[in-house]
Amino acid sequence: MDNREQKSGWLVRKAEGALKRGFTHAYERVKVDPQEYLLHLQTAHGLPVRTYDGMFSVPLEELDRVAEDVVKGAVKLATVEGAGLGVGGMLTLVPDLGILSAITIRMIQKLSLLYGFQFNTDAEVADLWVAAASAAGVDISRELLEKQLVQRFVPRVISRIAQQASAEVVEKWAGRIIPVLSSVIGGALNYYFIKTWGERAVRHFRDKHMERRARLELSGE
Repeated sequence: MDNREQKSGWLVRKAEGALKRGFTHAYERVKVDPQEYLLHLQTAHGLPVRTYDGMFSVPLEELDRVAEDVVKGAVKLATVEGAGLGVGGMLTLVPDLGILSAITIRMIQKLSLLYGFQFNTDAEVADLWVAAASAAGVDISRELLEKQLVQRFVPRVISRIAQQASAEVVEKWAGRIIPVLSSVIGGALNYYFIKTWGERAVRHFRDKHMERRARLELSGE
């Protein structure tokens, strides 16, 4: 194994560890308050709802419009954060990924609530991480059998997400080795990361929302 391969392997391990810690920390401590966010949706976006169940009677194009704003807001925050920490090149990769994990989870939580899905019970928390895995492009079909055991399910999904994302992150973040360009590259790569995950998460929740809406219409509720 040459020096380049050793360095790449070390960076992948560092990135995987940083993502795993970041998502675990976000799972334990970073949570969008559902009631505060409902008020935000009512006042800032004018959605005529009193509860999250009301999201299933809001025109779908209205929800899609807000979802686009949610992703844009997360992308903007991640881009600014990436440009700031990017000045340090690879030295700031670990703290950058920790912050990026928190931005990602908050974005996914907002999208989940927007499309009418809360995360109060263990089952709902597990579903939220299914969405996170979907956003990361991770197939967790094997882990779904353990979804009811959320204490085991979530850490395993986080590990899968971190493993999947770390190689891509290191490959794309390799430009940070050049400090002069790190700020620009850091911002651009964070933009790509959040935008891609956001678009996948929107598709996941939108499809799930449409399935639920169809069942409600059939039942006449």
